[in-house]
Formats: sequence, C-alpha cells, structure tokens
Amino acid sequence: MCRETGEKDVRFKVLFCGICHSDLHMIKNEWGISSYPLVPGHEIVGVVTEVGSKVTRFKTGDKVGVGCLVGSCGSCDSCTEGLENYCPKSIQTYGFKYYDDTITYGGYSDNMVCDEGFIIRMPDNLPLDAAAPLLCAGITVYSPLKYHGLDKPGMHIGVVGLGGLGHVAVKFAKAMGLKVTVISTSDSKRDEAINRLGADAFVVSRDQKQIKDAMRTLDGIINTVSATHSLLPLLGLLKPKGKLVMVGAPEKPLELPVMPLIFGKPIMSVFSHIYVVLVTNPFTFL
Repeated sequence: MCRETGEKDVRFKVLFCGICHSDLHMIKNEWGISSYPLVPGHEIVGVVTEVGSKVTRFKTGDKVGVGCLVGSCGSCDSCTEGLENYCPKSIQTYGFKYYDDTITYGGYSDNMVCDEGFIIRMPDNLPLDAAAPLLCAGITVYSPLKYHGLDKPGMHIGVVGLGGLGHVAVKFAKAMGLKVTVISTSDSKRDEAINRLGADAFVVSRDQKQIKDAMRTLDGIINTVSATHSLLPLLGLLKPKGKLVMVGAPEKPLELPVMPLIFGKPIMSVFSHIYVVLVTNPFTFL
C-alpha cells in the first residue's frame, strides 16, 4: 500500500512497468541489501490521478514516468548541482525507507506516490509501453555514451551482451551515427544484432580468432552483462585510451587485471543506476 499523497506529491495509476535485471537481483537478495516485503519495479509509467496542494508541474490526467530515484536531501552539494543521484541520502524507488519511515514500493503495483521533483512528463507521441524501459535501461546506457564522449559519429564502440540494456545501447549508438560491434558468448544473437538492430559486426568472446581480429579496434565498450565474467578479453579490444564502461551489476566481484590497464592505457568506468566511479591508471593521459 502506497503512502498518502503529500502537498508536493503526485499520485498516479501505474499502466506499465519494465523488468530490469536489478529487480531480479533484489528479489533474490543477491546484493545483500534487500528487505521484505519487496515490491520491485523502477521503469514506471502511468497517468496522474491526484496532485498535492503545492504541486505546480503536473495535473490530473498527465502521462508521467518515474525511474530509479524518488527522493534526496535537496541540500547537499550534489543536490544543489542537480546531481541528486549522488546524494548520500538518496532514496531509491523501492525497498528503501522514506522520510516518514514508510518503505518505498515500486512499479509492480497498481498506484504510486512520488515527489513531483522525481517525476517526468511523458510525451504524448511516445507509446507508454515502449517508453517504460527508457527510464532505467535507456538512461543507463545513454548517459555513459554522452558522459564519456562516446557519442561522436564515426566512433566505434562495442556492446557486451544483447539483453535489455544491450539492445537499447545498440539502438542509441546507431542513432548517434556510431559503428557498433556486439560482443556475446555465443553466435545465437548474431542475426538479431545485425539484421534487426543494425549492428555493424558481431564478435563471439569465446572465439579466440574473432577476439584477436578485433584487438584494439574499439573507442569504447558498454558492458551490460550481469553475470560473473572475465574482463581481460574486453580490455584487449580497446584502442589506447579506450573506455570500458560497466553498466551490468554482477552479484560477485569481477577480476580486474592491472597490467592491461597500465600498458593498454584504457579508461574504466563503473556506471551504475545510482553511482558513478571512474577508475583510471596513473598513465592514462600520458
């Protein structure tokens, strides 16, 4: 049951909610932070049914969406700079304690209440069922492409994994005018990657010849895989000063070989739903 509608809150009927792999991690408590009862879902769209007395941006009947955050302190450096996702007191859409000590519940529910500052208006010409995944999967791959400068036409990027995040990453990259190579553990998704999504090439990561032929060809890699895997083959695909961006979130630590970072001079980034950690070796910019 969602909380009462506050003076700056918007209540809306949930119409569609995407399924993110992090929901599965949370349901199984694979990250060790889950508390129950748990109502997942953070790719949420719906129609406003009630607004608080001080709400100025929305009205009843508006089409709206909510992503991964529903609250922050509003006063720290991150919040005042518009970077609420870095706020140490940020509140995630579900499974977190809200200001009134209630627990936040996500989009696998009928209704939702959220502060208007964490709600976005959905364009009328965008189908809501197709738009829902953009509120997590979409922004999770779009943000690092823009943030790390991997959005320049003609650049060559790799997309590891062709699941929910991967296929959106390919579509954004192609729309930006990039050359895209999809990297997967088997050949089973080659046809989907190239003929359906428009990828330019496909590499099977377990095929040593294919990996060797692709060595040092990529300006950047968006790694969407949520299972435990080796990073070493991926590092070899990057050009010097290439960028490896992690957006998948495996439940177990990954091995990170240091020597390829030093001699290959890549930039590695962990781009999660909430936090970004940029890790570079001391010789990256020499």
